Order: sequence, then C-alpha cells, then structure tokens
Amino acid sequence: MKPQSASSSLKNPVKFRMPTAENLVPIRLDIEIDGQRFKDAFTWNPNDPDSEVVVFAKRTVKDLKLPPAFVTQIAQSIQSQLTEFRSYEGQDMHTGEKVVPIKLDLRVNHTVIKDHFFWDMNNFEGDPEEFARTFCEDMKIEDPEVGPAIAIAIREQLYEIAKQGVASVRESRTNKKGRRGMEHLSTSKVGSPALDLGKLFDPDASVQRGKSECDAFEPIVSHLSNEEVDALEAREERLPR
Repeated sequence: MKPQSASSSLKNPVKFRMPTAENLVPIRLDIEIDGQRFKDAFTWNPNDPDSEVVVFAKRTVKDLKLPPAFVTQIAQSIQSQLTEFRSYEGQDMHTGEKVVPIKLDLRVNHTVIKDHFFWDMNNFEGDPEEFARTFCEDMKIEDPEVGPAIAIAIREQLYEIAKQGVASVRESRTNKKGRRGMEHLSTSKVGSPALDLGKLFDPDASVQRGKSECDAFEPIVSHLSNEEVDALEAREERLPR
C-alpha cells in the first residue's frame, strides 16, 4: 500500500484498525487467586463470537489444572480488553506519512531480546508474526515461545499508537485552530518521535532499519543461566502489581 501524504491523511483519515494484515487484538492476562498466578499473552479476532471467550477460559483452566475460580477472571479480563478494542471500531484514525519506532525489551524464559526498528503505520499488510519468525531464524533462537512474545510486544505498541491516532482526530476536530493534527501522533508509547517515511525508507516497506540506525539499533539477544532466571523471577515477584 502506498503511503498517503500527511495532508491527505488529515483530511481523509482511515477507519480504526491495527496497521497490520490481520486486525487482531493483543490480549494480556495476569491473574492471581489465592496465591496462584496465571500469566499469558495472545491475539484474538474481534469478530469471533463472545461465547468463545468462556469456552477458551474453561479450556485453559482445565488444561493447566487451575482452580475453577480462574474461569470467571480469565473470561472477564479477555472480554474487557475486547470491549475496549471494539469501542474504537468505526472511528476515524490519523496515520499520516509516518513511520513509528518500535522497541523490544523483553525476557522469554532464558532468552533476553533488545531491538529497535521502525514500522509504517500506512502499510496494512505488515505481519508482526512473520517478522518475529524471521527474527528468530536470523538470531538462531530455538525457544518456540520467543516468536509469539515478540509479535505480541509489537502489536501492543501498534495498538497504543493506533489509539493515539483516534485521539488525534477527535482533538483536531474540536480544536481546529490548535496544533496541526499530525503533531498529536508524534509521540509513541516508547517516547520517541515518529519520522517521515519518505526521508528514511523505501515507501513500499512496512518495517525497516535506517542505515544510520543499524549500529545503534542492532538486535541484542542474550541467554540467561538458570540461576539468573531464578534471581530475575524472584525480583519480579517482589514488584508491586
């Protein structure tokens, strides 16, 4: 998809959706009941019937042998996140001729990943899952849980930026004499400014590393020992939730 000009996007915003090929909702669960904790992250099709939420919750609890009380908590958490996502559907969203910075800084089991790259908000054919698969292949990561975690991290950041795009339209319509609408989209969740796509990258690409950024943003993958993982997990357990 060819990017629109900034002025065109301001006058003709697109309808809200994830700037990816599949319009999926990133779901994150972190539930604790009676000292037992369940954490998970995955994607959900917002067009699936709500009845599937309870089916999923029951199956998860059964498969993981969790207490029955988790069924309600899991279902409610998923449903609330789906409701928020659906509240944006049909609303106008600014994108503009912009790429936005995406930052990876996560640990999955024994693997720590740090990376920084740019994503084209106008390319609705981007595929975080394919990016994650390629990343794992290139970095020779064998843990099958790493790829999905990377894809979720990307989708969560894109979702936050897309929500900012909706807020940008609302604000520009209620304050036409204020700042230009695209300025509201200039800061992403990771706190870095969006950059002009035409100045940095091939406009047909959805995710790129600028030549001048390659050294600074070279991916870093490290592997922790069992002792290091135990120490990190113990530290995380002490953090307030």
